[in-house]
Amino acid sequence: MRSVDIRRTFLDFFRQHGHLVVPSSSLIPDDATMLLTTAGMVQFKPYFLGTSAPPRARLTSAQKCVRTGDIESVGRTDRHTTFFEMLGNFSFGDYGPSEVVPWAYELLTEHLGMDPDRLWATVYRDDDETPALWQELGIPAERIQRLGMADNFWSTRGPGPCGPCSEIFYDRGPEFGREGGPAIDTDRYLEVWNLVFMRHIRGAGPELEDYPLIGDLPQSCVESGLGVERAAVVLQDVPHIHRTDALLPVLERLARHVGLDGPDELDGADRELSARVVVDHVRAAAFLLADGVLPAHDGRGYVLRRLIRRAVRHTRLLGATEPVLADLGGDVIDSHEEAWPELTGQRDLVRQALAHEEDAFDRTLAQGTRLLDTAIRRTRERREPTLSGRTAFELHDTYGFPVDLTVEVAQEAGLDVDTERFATLMDAQRRRAQRARAPREADSGRDDTYRRLVTRHGPTSFVGYAHSTAEGTVLGLVRDGLEVVSASEGERVELLLDRTPMYAESGGQVGDTGIVRTASGAEVRVLDTQRGGDGLHVHAVEVTRGAIGVGELVQSVVDQDRREATARSHSSTHVLHAVLRSTLGDHARQQGSLVAPGRLRFDFAHFGALDSEVLARIQEDVNQRLLADPEVRVWEASRAEAQTAGAIALFGETYGEVVRVVDIGDFSRELCGGTHVAHGSSAGPVRIVAEGSVGSGVRRIEALTGLDALRYADHERRLLEQVEALLGDSPTDQVLDRLRNRLGALADAERELAESRRVELASWARELAGRRRDVPGGWLVAVRVDGSDGGGGGSERRRAGGAELRELVEAVLAAGPGERPGGVVLGRVHDGKAQLVLVVNEPLARTGVRARDLLTPAGRGIGGGAGGVGRLAHAGGRDAERLDAALALAAEELASSIADPRR
Repeated sequence: MRSVDIRRTFLDFFRQHGHLVVPSSSLIPDDATMLLTTAGMVQFKPYFLGTSAPPRARLTSAQKCVRTGDIESVGRTDRHTTFFEMLGNFSFGDYGPSEVVPWAYELLTEHLGMDPDRLWATVYRDDDETPALWQELGIPAERIQRLGMADNFWSTRGPGPCGPCSEIFYDRGPEFGREGGPAIDTDRYLEVWNLVFMRHIRGAGPELEDYPLIGDLPQSCVESGLGVERAAVVLQDVPHIHRTDALLPVLERLARHVGLDGPDELDGADRELSARVVVDHVRAAAFLLADGVLPAHDGRGYVLRRLIRRAVRHTRLLGATEPVLADLGGDVIDSHEEAWPELTGQRDLVRQALAHEEDAFDRTLAQGTRLLDTAIRRTRERREPTLSGRTAFELHDTYGFPVDLTVEVAQEAGLDVDTERFATLMDAQRRRAQRARAPREADSGRDDTYRRLVTRHGPTSFVGYAHSTAEGTVLGLVRDGLEVVSASEGERVELLLDRTPMYAESGGQVGDTGIVRTASGAEVRVLDTQRGGDGLHVHAVEVTRGAIGVGELVQSVVDQDRREATARSHSSTHVLHAVLRSTLGDHARQQGSLVAPGRLRFDFAHFGALDSEVLARIQEDVNQRLLADPEVRVWEASRAEAQTAGAIALFGETYGEVVRVVDIGDFSRELCGGTHVAHGSSAGPVRIVAEGSVGSGVRRIEALTGLDALRYADHERRLLEQVEALLGDSPTDQVLDRLRNRLGALADAERELAESRRVELASWARELAGRRRDVPGGWLVAVRVDGSDGGGGGSERRRAGGAELRELVEAVLAAGPGERPGGVVLGRVHDGKAQLVLVVNEPLARTGVRARDLLTPAGRGIGGGAGGVGRLAHAGGRDAERLDAALALAAEELASSIADPRR
């Protein structure tokens, strides 16, 4: 039975038993307590907790999940994966164990065809109801085992709903492990289904196992999960998950990439392990990328990057020398798109992201591996069992080499890693960063003040979609985080009203400004409007006339010109988003934005720079769509209705149950809380002024809108007129040719000048090389080249400037006898400062002599120090009068090293 058939059979079975089929939620959960969607029940947490009503008391779904808590077990067991598909059926106070246990048994044995004599069950130690149900169905008592909280008490691995569970296992036979049931061997006895009886709520604690039970759910619920991959292992009779129909094509491609005829040649424990890791991690990465996660240094992006980097390393361990992951990602999409069609639209993004990360990490891997191998060798030479935490930290902090790879490589070499020391160093670095960006004490006090105000008065009523003026009451005034009763002329405070037309910054759109007037004649200028949490609009204001106090009636007036300019930018942003997706592909989704009066900044997913022709085409398309004057329509719906209608929910944004949808024509539909124009032509022209990279796989376009775009065009026209004037009032259509000719002539002159300087420098170098003197064991040249030694005069003062001194010393060295040890040291005074440059040739350098060591005493002699690497060193100091003595000292050090390099 194929994986898609397992999925279809499950959903059809529960549909027939009164369940509503619900689509999978994203791998990015709408839940601040969770990094990724780790279980089928995550999207239903509000229903379990009773904070929201489900559309039906019985639901069923096929959910995409990612768990990385057992990442080190991937490939080492037959059952662990990072990404998996969880089939679930859920009850919210409707049924319990007496219904779901028989359903599970029926589905497994009659519909999926599993052998009932091979089924085992585990139950929570205090559960007497479920074992009786299993026995009634035919599973004897000797195949039912009682286990503790670690095995048979389920939670989300964080705060939230939890409860006892009963797991169903399939005995794969003695060739897969020991007798004794799942309590003894979970490779032989493979868990295929988990029935969770949700009854309690778990709170937060210092460690997962310490999370306390803090209460009971409003109603008993059922959360049931059947793993597609594990069921496929049983039904397809394969040894492990990576041989199932969904992953076998990826495994076959990997084998071909490393020069093998097929997966059967991936013999040996190490090669098999690496192959499984690569296949698993590439699949997880493909699904994460398709759901909008991009590689990053922290959060979900770091989880993704870690998976990709582990996959890259294991492809190299298998012998792959060329890029592999993009092709493997394409195979993942091919083998999963029947069940997950959304992958198809993200094919370009998946391939580009995997290729980009593989290329970037190849460089990190090569450098980090060399350094780590050296550290491991030295640790072994010292006969120490543990690699230092300092080494692991430096590899991570300086070279970007992940600590989990350091641990993995060290373990393969038989060494532990001092992870406690590493954690200490990381924590110290984290604290330094936190101190650098720590908010002032007033900020935390301000948050407390906002909470008190919203508790006392409720959230602000925002009326700005329909009105640019509004009457309201002053609920609070806040100065330095503390409530005050009034503010007088010249003072700056934060003003909170019960009702406002001022838009508070969110979704990329800047906050409104304007004026607030009191009935008594006072006036305050609104400098900005921000969200204060829990629905408050906080106006940063300056009192410009009179005084304002708590409880006063006021009239608020939005700066309408600024609001309209911002609305033009926001509608233009939506159109730009639509054009980017149609031009570059569906992967070019928004990753961030700034919407301001007359300008916008738009970040989107893409892995290559956009050339000028593509940018011009995008700009033209945006303006054509706006000039067609599409209607901008705003409507509200439930989030589920909006998503069913195809509305785009933006990455990183939080939405409520009722959302605001903005349609522009028939080409753009997004969830958005911002302000917009009524028709596309009102947005005015859009002018793209910049495009560049802002991170791995994220590009940024900056553009001007409306009047600002026209002003920019006027500015460019004036610049062109000035260029025409500089070129002699050339006709506009000839400016480029005239300018190109002028620049070409300038380039020719610069080349001629450079050649002349090169010839002159070579002549001078030959002259200085003629002052060579032989010393025991070799030769040297030591000359002052600013004319003060009587050897060169004004010509030398003119020529030996800046970086040319280093070029000169190398040229003199090249003109000397290269077969014998030798060196050159030159000195000069420039802008009142003494300068020295010393270089040694290859025969002398091979003896271990370093130029910097020879020049350091002379550098001190002129009141400075010496720098440089290898054969070349330089020194500078303010004591110009001692240059001759320093030059003589450097020559003496050079002569001594030539005579005895080991001194």
